[in-house]
Amino acid sequence: MAVWQLDDDLWFPNPRWGEDDGLVAIGGDLSVDRLLLAYSHGYFPWYAFNMERQPHWYCPLDRYVIFPDEIHVSHSMKQLLKQHKYQVTMNQDFDGVIHGCSTTNGRNEEGGAWLGPDIIEAYTALHRRGYASSVEVWDLSPDAQSRRLVGGLYGVTLCHAFFGESMFSLVPNASKLALIHLATTMEQNDGRFIDCQFETPLFVSMGGRHITYDRYMELLSH
Repeated sequence: MAVWQLDDDLWFPNPRWGEDDGLVAIGGDLSVDRLLLAYSHGYFPWYAFNMERQPHWYCPLDRYVIFPDEIHVSHSMKQLLKQHKYQVTMNQDFDGVIHGCSTTNGRNEEGGAWLGPDIIEAYTALHRRGYASSVEVWDLSPDAQSRRLVGGLYGVTLCHAFFGESMFSLVPNASKLALIHLATTMEQNDGRFIDCQFETPLFVSMGGRHITYDRYMELLSH
């Protein structure tokens, strides 16, 4: 096992040569071209921006995904959807979502915080090129003087897949509403899977499951 040092050329090593935790390479940049190459091979950058100078590139061989037609909507979430208390949109406020993901609950001040200025700039550039999308959750309660962003998620859109990067909630269940909306939209538009990167209790409750890297790449390459 080894960690590879990237240079200015656009390339990534075979992820099977990396560490057990999925770390395969360090270095390079966060350009649009490198990010597109990374995601098309299952890589993503993840590093503490206030501790590390170079991007760290991960490509776990055990992938955790949600297939759009397998999204689990609990009874309580179905009841919340019927209330029409919140409006869910896509790509109406990418900046608001990515900054919400960065700063909610003081995330950007934590020692291992990864969603810093460089990542925000890189994914905003991806969004402007049409390769990153956001899902927004808006508060429509009668006592709200205007529509207020209370949650959402963002990620990379490529090869009929959505590679989730981060989500945030200022009210209960906003992240779940965003994820349900994303899965429904993908199912209606031939979306293949949502890459969750790692297993979490939230993703387990929403119907996520493990697949191998080989299966993951098979789905991407269709």
